[in-house]
This record gives sequence, structure tokens and C-alpha cells, in this order.
Amino acid sequence: MRVITIVLDSVGIGEMPDAEEYGDKGSNTLVNIAKTMGGLNLPNMARLGLGYLAEIPGVEKIENPEGVFGVMMEKSPGKDSTTGHWEMMGIILKKPFDIFPDGFPEELIKEFEKRTGRKVIGNKPASGTEIIKELGPEHEKTGALIVYTSADSVFQIAAHKEVVPLEELYRYCEIARELLDEMGFKVARVIARPFVGKWPNYVRTPERHDYSLPPEDETLLDILTEKGIPVYGVGKIKDLFAGRGITESWKAKDNMDGVDKTIMVMREKKHKSFIFTNLVDFDTKYGHRNNVEGYAKALEEFDSRLPEIIDAMLEDDVLFLTADHGCDPTTPSTDHSREMVPLLGYGNLLKEGVYIGVRETFADLGQTIGDIFGVRPLKNGTSFKDLIMR
Repeated sequence: MRVITIVLDSVGIGEMPDAEEYGDKGSNTLVNIAKTMGGLNLPNMARLGLGYLAEIPGVEKIENPEGVFGVMMEKSPGKDSTTGHWEMMGIILKKPFDIFPDGFPEELIKEFEKRTGRKVIGNKPASGTEIIKELGPEHEKTGALIVYTSADSVFQIAAHKEVVPLEELYRYCEIARELLDEMGFKVARVIARPFVGKWPNYVRTPERHDYSLPPEDETLLDILTEKGIPVYGVGKIKDLFAGRGITESWKAKDNMDGVDKTIMVMREKKHKSFIFTNLVDFDTKYGHRNNVEGYAKALEEFDSRLPEIIDAMLEDDVLFLTADHGCDPTTPSTDHSREMVPLLGYGNLLKEGVYIGVRETFADLGQTIGDIFGVRPLKNGTSFKDLIMR
């Protein structure tokens, strides 16, 4: 038996009850994209029951859906990938990650400059593509590092590969990670953002690297690997968990490469295992850039690949599709949105047409996966295994 879980990064399905506190009232990534585009063509996810989760223009309520379906709410404070993925795997944060709407404190930046031997420019929340366009020429001229953040808990360092070699950029990120931890800042990720090309047409390379805080408590990944059940990560899964509980990992250049690699793992690793994939383009390429058309196309492109994923499943495999937060490209904000997420399940072992309701926490998914594998329970979440298994 294998469980395959694919996270469609940022594909939220409606505001959380506390969305207003986050400035996200009215956000609904999936529905608002469908409305703006005059409908979405997602026949394969519709077959699994997606149309029953919301009124999504273009997505019909199939008479006899083949999957199980429901919605999950986030219990942790926050609306970022680390918080979402950790909660899915059993951790509900009590204290949110630190964010820096006015940039990082002066004492932190000064110490970072001292340890790296390079000046810092930027130090503000910004779009990654916009800030390199704004500050790239100064960076190329002076060698200063472009440091920026976002509405998420991230310390991002952008540098042109001809100015700062990749390994040097990675070393600066390690310095930032150590420094943040030493100074007591709870920052989820330090991210290396290398770019190439000439102004104003700089291009970020796929050599991004995340330096994450290790999970602050035990996760399902820890429990599975402890029991000898391999965990295979595709995309940024390894980065989000700081490598903990990951048996083997594959980076993905883009969504379709992530799908290719997931199918490759499914074809090669036919033993009992957990395959955990994150497809990040929805978020980074389209959500944060308010690119509604691109987001819609990416959703339809993923949906068109779903039959291939299902074809690669073994008789006793279970597939889950979900998301980690929202990033509604139809709103003025370019930040993540505090949203509920869809959950679709499919497999020969699962019943058909079962609605699992609105789950109170993403941790219900991890608890259910653990229950399917027969390992000891997580600290958080309620299993819905008995609702969905034949």
C-alpha cells in the first residue's frame, strides 16, 4: 500500500472564519479565478467530487462522483506553506511565525552584513521579480545583497549569479539561518533567490534553496520513517520539513516536472511508502503575481495530467489532492490568503461519492494517513479513515 498526497500550493477554496483579521475577507482562490475566467475546465477533479465543494463556474456536480471529497480549515495562526504543511502532518502552531511588514530590525541586518562582508539593500516586503528589477543594477554595481521579505515569514536573499556565485549565496543563507535562530527570531524559511540575465529582463533560476526551521514537534513523516515506511518528497517538501522524516527527495523545475517526477516515483517505488508532492507554480508564478489567466491555465494543465497519475496507481494505493493555503490572484493583494482548502481522495480501497464535511484542522489528513498505515496516532487531528474506506 502507498499513499500519494499532492499539494496544489495555494489552491484555496474560500475564506476562513477569521479571514478578516488577515485582511483576506472575500478571498476564494478557486472560485474567484473560475468566475473571472468565465469557468474552469477541470473534468478529472470534477469526477472526484470537486463540484460538490463550492459553486465553481465550469465545474459540474457529477452525478456519481468517483472520489471522496471535503474541505479542511486551518487551526494554526498563519497562511504560509510551512504552517500549512506542518499542520497537515500533525503540528498545530501555538505561536505564529514572525513576520516583518516594515523590514528586518537594524541590529539583525548589521550583524548579517558583518558576518557576510557584504552590504544589504532592500530590506522590505516586496515581490521577488519586482525587487530584482528595482535593485538589480545597484546590486551588480556594488555587490550588495538584495534582502527582502513578504507577508510570509521569510528572509529572502537575491543575487545575480555573475556577482555572487551560487555556493556563496547558499553560504550567506546558512549564515542568515544561524543568525535568526541565535537572535530568537521565529522565521520559517531563509530562501536563496539566484537570478541571471540583463536588466530589466532578469530571470530567476530554478536553483532556489530553502533553509527551514525544523518542525517544532513530531510529524507523521517522523512516525512513518521510524516505523520503516519510506517517505518520498517531490518539489519543496524536503525544504519545508528541513529534511526531517524524508527518505529521498526530488526537486521540481515546475509543476509539470513535479507531476513527471511524482509519476516516476510511483513507477519505481512500488513498496509500501508515502509519496508527498508539492506543486508550487500555482503560488509563485501566478498567485503572487495576480496572474489569473496563468493560474487558470495551470489548474487545467494539472487536471489534464490527473489520469496519468491515476494510471500509475497500484491496486491498493490511495491518492489525496489538497492545498496548503490560498493566494487569490483576483484580489489587489499579491500575498497569500487565509483560506480553507479542498480535499479530494481516490483509490480502489476508498468508497465513492463520500462527503467528509468541513474538517476542523488540516491535521485530520495526517491523522487519517497514519491510520491507513496503521502507525501510532498524531497528537492532533481526527482520522476520517472509517468514513472513506470500503
